Amino acid sequence: MDPVAFVAAGSPVTWTELIGDVTGLACVYLVARANIWNWPVGIANTVLFFFVFVRARLYGDALLQVVFTALGVYGWWSWARPGKRGGDLAVRRATSGELFACGATSIAGTALAALILAHKTDSPVPVWDASVLVLSLVATYAQAEKLLESWWLWIAVDVISVPLYVVRALYPTALLYALFLALCVLGLREWLRLLREQRAPAAVSA
Repeated sequence: MDPVAFVAAGSPVTWTELIGDVTGLACVYLVARANIWNWPVGIANTVLFFFVFVRARLYGDALLQVVFTALGVYGWWSWARPGKRGGDLAVRRATSGELFACGATSIAGTALAALILAHKTDSPVPVWDASVLVLSLVATYAQAEKLLESWWLWIAVDVISVPLYVVRALYPTALLYALFLALCVLGLREWLRLLREQRAPAAVSA
């Protein structure tokens, strides 16, 4: 039994959801700062949110948390890997091939996931549930590779998620994703700054 922390707009907010929201917020802040500790904090967040989304019958999002955990381990390893110059993994832009792969995976994956959710579960919003599922997976992979474009994918996820969670009466989580949206814009600006700083020494040496 998940104890209730408080009631918002007539709907109970459990401690699992509340702590999950806090760890999620901390995770996005750490990503925006390009801090490797975002990965262990994010793994804690995915474990908590798995139970939150199962209770809300958002099965695509629940499954997403399981895959997020695996991707979190990969991302942690990827960021800890020495870069080409012996330092941390550097922020970079996606290649044309990576952009095509991300786009194709997002479209095809969303269509397939929506079909499965519509016919195999009682999800009330299969298309939107599937969109969050697939875009988040693609965004997490891109984030693990420190691709600048990962922020645009996260922004799309947040724009979809806010009204989705309001409809499912997950009000604190909807508010959290609104904050995520603001942090994603800040993260995009921060990674652009890091990218310019990385390129500056190369330009000087050339």
